[in-house]
Amino acid sequence: MATSASSSLTGVLERIIFFNEENHYTIAELRPDALSPKAVQATAGTEDSSTDRVTVVGALPGVQCGETLQLTGEWTRHAQHGAQFKIAAFKSELPSSVYGIRKYLGSGLVPGIGKVYANKIVDTFGTDTLRVLSEESGKLRKVPGIGKVRATAIKEAWAEQKTLREVHIFLQTYGVTTSQCVKLVNQYGPEAKQVVINEPYRVAREIDGIGFKTADRIAINLGYANDAPPRLDAGLIYALETLQEEGHTAYPRGELVDYAATLLETSATLLEARIEALLIAKAISQQNLSATESVATALLQLPTNERAERKIADAVKRLNSVPSGLPTIKIDAALDWAQKKAGFAFHDLQRTGLQHALAHKFSILTGGPGTGKTTILRALVEILKAKKVRVHLAAPTGRAAQRLAETTGGFASTIHRLLKFEGAKGGFTVNESHPLATDYLIVDEASMLDSRLAAALLSAVPVRAHLLLVGDTDQLPSVGAGNVLKDLISTEQIPVTRLAVVYRQKEQSLIVTVAHAINDGNHSPPPIVSEVAQAQAWSDLNFIAANSPEDCLAKVTELCTQFIPQHFTWLHPINDVQILAPMHKGTAGVANLNLALQAALNPQHQSLKTISGEYRPGDKLIQLRNNYDKDLFNGDIGAVLAIDGVKGTLTAEFDGAQHTFERNEFGDLGLAYAISIHKSQGSEYPIVIVPLLKAHFVMLQRNLIYTAITRGRKKVFIVGEPAAYGMAVRNAEAKLRCTHLRQKILGQSL
Repeated sequence: MATSASSSLTGVLERIIFFNEENHYTIAELRPDALSPKAVQATAGTEDSSTDRVTVVGALPGVQCGETLQLTGEWTRHAQHGAQFKIAAFKSELPSSVYGIRKYLGSGLVPGIGKVYANKIVDTFGTDTLRVLSEESGKLRKVPGIGKVRATAIKEAWAEQKTLREVHIFLQTYGVTTSQCVKLVNQYGPEAKQVVINEPYRVAREIDGIGFKTADRIAINLGYANDAPPRLDAGLIYALETLQEEGHTAYPRGELVDYAATLLETSATLLEARIEALLIAKAISQQNLSATESVATALLQLPTNERAERKIADAVKRLNSVPSGLPTIKIDAALDWAQKKAGFAFHDLQRTGLQHALAHKFSILTGGPGTGKTTILRALVEILKAKKVRVHLAAPTGRAAQRLAETTGGFASTIHRLLKFEGAKGGFTVNESHPLATDYLIVDEASMLDSRLAAALLSAVPVRAHLLLVGDTDQLPSVGAGNVLKDLISTEQIPVTRLAVVYRQKEQSLIVTVAHAINDGNHSPPPIVSEVAQAQAWSDLNFIAANSPEDCLAKVTELCTQFIPQHFTWLHPINDVQILAPMHKGTAGVANLNLALQAALNPQHQSLKTISGEYRPGDKLIQLRNNYDKDLFNGDIGAVLAIDGVKGTLTAEFDGAQHTFERNEFGDLGLAYAISIHKSQGSEYPIVIVPLLKAHFVMLQRNLIYTAITRGRKKVFIVGEPAAYGMAVRNAEAKLRCTHLRQKILGQSL
């Protein structure tokens, strides 16, 4: 692509061809007022020279069709698309011509004004239109078809858009997106700009999506000192939020100060002084010290984490102090009845698990694959149903809930659906004040419970009901902050049954054998073959050697396109196969695997390009964030049904329900031929493929590879380096999470 010297260009923005919400990169058509000699020369000999529009590319945050743009940049020539003006900087002004105003209002900028009403308004007021909207909106009623209600709605929408525009122009140099500006205006109204100027760090606290870094960039540019108290306060809270993302719900005071000092490049002494101010303002909380502890070891918490752990501790106390509401059950007789119904004798540990579940209000069942958890749950549900007990089953993910329902014969739902989350109210409608209508709640995959979800769940359990948490403590901890299942077990206040006997051995399951070998620290890999064609289709676990990331990618692709379709014809080559990768980046990372597998498994010409990637009908999708309006949750897997290139929308199916996604929702989606191992928690798949390389060393831990292998229901293929397998198994030191839940339950918190 050849370039020319700096130039300028002024004209009306005609059409936005492409806009990236994240970085504002725009491809658009501009109708220039006049082309300079440089522009004439740049477009000479091309189709551009015969048209009144030119293509402009670059960052154009917050602009709308019809605006007059003053651009600075350079003319370039693209090999495929011809002459383009590459934007270095721009200024925007509201349109002044009748043509520009008509284009501007007709773009859908102001709710209530489409093309029809835009034409009517401009026909009535001409070049005075925008002044009338701002200063004399009552005159709108002179326009045919606009009554009092519509005129008021247009006035309010115009005022909001004017504020949004001012905020956006002010913030455009700070990387604040259009959607974030909308949140600012919704929160603060006409005062939005002044709030940003006077209290930039307040914005980081109160606006979801605008973090400390953005607020800090704004503040520093506005002249805030590096050691200004508002910056130090916001920085300490930001440090706790960053540590929260690593799984901590609490952190030692001294270590937090050192961490924040490095983060903010400032003095630890100054930060220590600000902690007292934050404690007084109740922006953070500190757990009281024992006589032997120093101030530096005191645990600090964000209020949300402190409240969540307190609610869990209160729920544990409440459940353990109120008598059971279950009808009288002769436990030994019930177990004998369940054994007879099952057709085999239960192991002593299985009987113990059932006894604990029936005799105690709150109990925990933990164990690895093949240890009999399913047998216990099926027997428990049958006993409770025979006694006419209201049983509810739940799990953190849709797939886990579906599996729980299939194995127990009961109805199961996700925890979010069980507790009835309502986005409009910003919380669960089933809670301590309006508890679940149940006598017995069974929650599977409890290792996935973070502190906040666990707090909501336990608070909603009726005081006379029973609660059984089922999970595998050797799996990865929850994605959210906390270590709830392990903390509950460590209190020794709740009866725990640890299943250790493997029953599936008689079926010669290599998945189960290898999973338990991993937990035992046996780092010798299972039998290895060098080529995909040498894999044993009858075995439920195969290790295929790959000597490089490129070789790994090629062999994963070969498995998906050749070996699996040939040997497992009853399975769907896309829906029933899941690649679980340790990392997102790299040749054998999630992102690149998705691109390669999309090309290999779904090579269609029809596609829709979005900010999160290119989608085609038939693509496998993952929901990356909770969307309560659509009843979709982080980690849900679906498939693309159709795309609409004209409207820029995508229709997908998740668990039998169809959803349409607009442009502003594409950031919540991703391709799911390959997903991270963390995203697979709580799910099982017929076939799992795990790329495993030394290049993944940052993520290689025992619980990571254990979680990946135990996600496979029928077949697991490890593709990679035996040395990487050994590295993962030997690394049993998963990062410790700092929490205060155990102390709260034991009554040691203050």
